[in-house]
Amino acid sequence: MFFSGYPRIVGLSLFPNLTSLTIIAQDIKEISGLETCLLLKELWIAECFIEKIEDLQGCRNLEKLYLYYNKISKIENLERLIRLEVLWLNHNAIKNIEGLQTLKKLSDLNLAGNLISSIGRCLDPNEQLERLNLSGNQICSFKDLTNLTRLRRLKDLSLNDPQYKTNPVCLLCNYSTHILYHLPSLQRLDTFDVSSKQIKELADTTTMKKIMYYSMRIKTVQRHLNEDLEKLKDRKSKLQKLPEERIKLFSFARKNLERELAELKRSGKWHSDRSSNSKVSKFENSKSCETVAEEPSLQQKMLIKLNALNERIAFWNKKIDEIEAIYLIERKQKKKSHSLLIPFLLIELETVGNIHFEEGTRSDDWFNSCYELILSRFCTWDFRMYGITGVKVKRVVKVNNRILRLKFEDKFQKFLDNEDMHDSESYRKMLECLFCVFDPEVTVKKKHLLQTLEKGFKDSETSKLPLRKEAVILTNSLSLCECPRIEFLQQKYKNEKKNSLDPELFRHGILLITKVFLGRSVQAQEVDSISQANYPMVNSVFIPRKYLLRQRNCDCSFRQCKWFVFDHELVLPEYVVEFEYITMVKAHSLYSSFNNIILEESKKNSEGLILSHDLKLDDEVMKMEPRIKPRPKLISLDDKTILSIARTSVYSHIVSLNLHGNSLSKLRDLSKLTGLRKLNISFNEFTCLDDVYHLYNLEYLDASHNHVITLEGFRGLMKLKHLDLSWNQLKKSGDEINILCKQTTSLLTLDIHHNPWQKPTLRLSVVGRLKTLTHLDGILISEEETTAAMKFINGTKITQFSLLRHSSTKEERPRVLSTWPSAKILTQFSKSGPYSHLNGNWHLKITALNLDGQNLFEITNLEKLENLKWASFSNNNLTKMEGLESCINLEELTLDGNFISKIEGISKLTKLTRLSMNNNLLSGVEKHTFDNMLHLHSLSLESNRITSLIGLQKAFTLIELYVSNNYISLSQEIYNLKGLYNLVILDMYGNVIVWNQENYRLFVIFHLPELKALDGISIEPPETETAKDLFGGRLTSDMIAERQGHSNFTQMQELNWTSSSIRTVDLIPVDQFSNVSNVNLQNNNLTSFSGLIYLPNVK
Repeated sequence: MFFSGYPRIVGLSLFPNLTSLTIIAQDIKEISGLETCLLLKELWIAECFIEKIEDLQGCRNLEKLYLYYNKISKIENLERLIRLEVLWLNHNAIKNIEGLQTLKKLSDLNLAGNLISSIGRCLDPNEQLERLNLSGNQICSFKDLTNLTRLRRLKDLSLNDPQYKTNPVCLLCNYSTHILYHLPSLQRLDTFDVSSKQIKELADTTTMKKIMYYSMRIKTVQRHLNEDLEKLKDRKSKLQKLPEERIKLFSFARKNLERELAELKRSGKWHSDRSSNSKVSKFENSKSCETVAEEPSLQQKMLIKLNALNERIAFWNKKIDEIEAIYLIERKQKKKSHSLLIPFLLIELETVGNIHFEEGTRSDDWFNSCYELILSRFCTWDFRMYGITGVKVKRVVKVNNRILRLKFEDKFQKFLDNEDMHDSESYRKMLECLFCVFDPEVTVKKKHLLQTLEKGFKDSETSKLPLRKEAVILTNSLSLCECPRIEFLQQKYKNEKKNSLDPELFRHGILLITKVFLGRSVQAQEVDSISQANYPMVNSVFIPRKYLLRQRNCDCSFRQCKWFVFDHELVLPEYVVEFEYITMVKAHSLYSSFNNIILEESKKNSEGLILSHDLKLDDEVMKMEPRIKPRPKLISLDDKTILSIARTSVYSHIVSLNLHGNSLSKLRDLSKLTGLRKLNISFNEFTCLDDVYHLYNLEYLDASHNHVITLEGFRGLMKLKHLDLSWNQLKKSGDEINILCKQTTSLLTLDIHHNPWQKPTLRLSVVGRLKTLTHLDGILISEEETTAAMKFINGTKITQFSLLRHSSTKEERPRVLSTWPSAKILTQFSKSGPYSHLNGNWHLKITALNLDGQNLFEITNLEKLENLKWASFSNNNLTKMEGLESCINLEELTLDGNFISKIEGISKLTKLTRLSMNNNLLSGVEKHTFDNMLHLHSLSLESNRITSLIGLQKAFTLIELYVSNNYISLSQEIYNLKGLYNLVILDMYGNVIVWNQENYRLFVIFHLPELKALDGISIEPPETETAKDLFGGRLTSDMIAERQGHSNFTQMQELNWTSSSIRTVDLIPVDQFSNVSNVNLQNNNLTSFSGLIYLPNVK
């Protein structure tokens, strides 16, 4: 019906067989009268005044529905139209995509020209969708567009149709690239044909380059954090050196005294425990009153001194614990200060650079401006009561959010246009830099802060603060921003009945500085009445400080205000500032003056320093009577010496043997001491305990204070109940616990503290595996701890349950912009369950497996996972690469943070594209390891012990190589990479070659001209030219070594180097070329013969 003046639909009951109805440009305001049109397949009601979708329930055969150019505000009442294939709702007032869940056959959806700002997961049920038009809406997020990747059949997408206004997202950089990468099956985009293979490949290549670039930058951030943590660890070790030396001194003296006491007891001069204890207590009491009637006995003196030694050991142990506690606080703070940097880079990647974060330095004007702004808005009067004297800025990060900035500028311009206000001075006064006011009762969560920086302030905060949903709350005062937080913490401390507020709780903080357009602003009449409805004609309201905090006697308090801005798009987050308060109570720090004194005391004993009193006390204790004379140290042990020490003539009679405090590194065959029950070998030079074996009656062994690095060979001690291995050099927890499990089945007490163990979860592992233990490191093992340990141990094995829980069956890697391993991405987005549908071939469906942090000791039970493509086993206790031989389809393998010493067992994994083995114990890459890896693009071996790259000579497909923080020292190692023409990213930071090789960076750039980035820094064209000028045309020993394949020049007699564009000869060291007698340098560009005069035998 195209004639005019048709106000409502009537008379359709006369057409029961109607299949198509078209009504265009009428005055119809509602859909009605279609009850009898049961056969209707196509319906057009367009360019009318329809406000609601209704009365279509009976039209169940409807296949096409066109309701464009109406006034519809909500998609509803379509649930029963299950045959619908085409739905056009363009040019309406729809705000949300909803109500389409049941339309499974929908293939063409047009929602252009509406008010839609978000896609979300609303289209997920419409799997048959092929054409989608969302042009002319308010979609502004790249992340939101990735929701369309779940529409597998989508062929035609429009977000920027020329007939409509542009979505804000289409104005962003790399818009087309982002769409084409995430939706590779698209044939048309914004009415243009994008089916060309070259277009898709270009999008893929561009995106992969960006992922590689951000992966490199994230690794650089992680490396800097690890360096900082390593410095803290070194500092801690230096600080603990003095206490450790003191503990060793007193422990040595204590064990000497214990030996003397034991010998005294054996000689028969020992009094009963009861009498001696009473005498000691009487003596101690009488000593304080100076009424001792008689000189204490030798036994009493020994016990008194023993008690004093134990007190000094306890004192210095406490010092070690204090330093450890400070170290853990600083470590946590250091990690926290870096915790935002990697999420910032991930946001940059996910938004394809449309949100960019820049860390400032003193050389940046904006950094200094932020610093000055904070100082100018810090009021000493307000913070004095909390013991705060100043504020120090630690880091400033500039936020460049193109999405939010476009919205801000658009709103700002509209305001100016409406106000007709073009006077720059007038609108400049309305722009302010204000601090965001966070909820004082909630710590600023990283997730919330990132959400605000990315999406702005709209619904970004769930807060107890009143008015938060009505307006964005801001202030120009650090006092109004921070004092409520400190007050809350103070009150919390009082409620917990703690003595005083620890400044560490509030010392560190975060500020968010925003650029704000206040517009028309008035002072609020009442705080509770602040809402847009009560102030309809203004953009913001403010409350002076006098209504909020106690007034101070300072000028700045009159200028302090809190603002409430109603339009969140007029508040632009610009800077994130990490700061620290300067307090009267100095911060606990490994670098504090007190700890500097500890460090100095460990070098020299200075009388005037703080610890001198304790060192004097130490000396007094050491000089207490009786003073034990040192015994001659044994270097070796023979039968005669053993019998002499044991004071017996028969081996089988020896029950206790004390070899403490000698210089022994080996023991004679002790297995003949069949009656030995107690053995003390503390304070010797043992590196292993392989001489301690088959002592079937041994119950007590003290091997503390040695240099034991392994328990290998330690066997046959089935009755051993007490074992002390403290103060040694044991590292590999897995190996040592395995040995103890097998060889010491009756162990009750074990002491293994003060060893450089590589894993922090050691205690649970030991308790769970040594089930007979009652004490570990001197601490009683509780029932709760035993239960937790057993649970921990049960989780260290790969079972069917763990495989299903941590796997995915997705056949394709999701197209997401992330640097995470694919296994992590897939298992996070989709688990393989549910378990109830398991069948005999469930293992063949698993494609991704993520077993990070499961405390695994070995990889097992993967034999049937033939279709596994992506696997990650990071942060476990693995010592070998095993159990992967059957996973021949593996494409990505991650084994970071384990104890693997050799790359092996991967010869059949020929489809591998990415291998990561950072933070292991690899000492090298053997030849031919990667010869069969014809698809390997990325190899990461950071933080290992690799000395040579010779095993990479044939890894021709490598694009990225990360070998930072290894032991590579020779410049010749670079030559092993010269055949890798695809290599564009190389990271060798932290290797010795960086410092040893003169002009290292230019040297690498010259020899690997295809590189685009080195050590986390892009290579610029001027650097390439400089490298050519510096190293081009020089005949050096490195060039000769590269051609010959070795660097032994002493046997060389002939030097034949023609037509090689050589300008200079620079053979160093000269003496290695002393036997060269024949030189041929024809057809070169020699400008000087000076380099040849050092070859004395040239004729």
